[in-house]
Amino acid sequence: MANEKETVLDEYAFLVSETDKKGIITFANDDFCSIAEYSLEELIGQPHNLVRHKDMPKAAFKDLWDTVNRGEIWTGYVKNATKSGGFYWVFATVYPFIGCDGSDGFLSCRRKASTEEIEEYKELYKQMISQE
Repeated sequence: MANEKETVLDEYAFLVSETDKKGIITFANDDFCSIAEYSLEELIGQPHNLVRHKDMPKAAFKDLWDTVNRGEIWTGYVKNATKSGGFYWVFATVYPFIGCDGSDGFLSCRRKASTEEIEEYKELYKQMISQE
């Protein structure tokens, strides 16, 4: 949508979140809260797909979940939604990990994606969505 407000990450932004095996948020750092426009209290206990943008193809998240559930690291470009209805792009790395309490979960670290990377993935994701 043309009227959606884009939030562009700065070069130093580093968004971090942890989820349990079902994708429920158990931790979010200040950068993630700030960019997504949620307080920590609003995010904890919510499914991570709370920030999923409608322009993201289902196949991208199927690949993410298939990869991390095999115990492997997933990387990719993600368009996320903000609480106010805007969006932001990130380059994400998602790791399976064991939390301090011994529980299995996932750690997601995200940084700014370049304009060139975003343009490439906008087109790819449009094509993927049209085939869903």
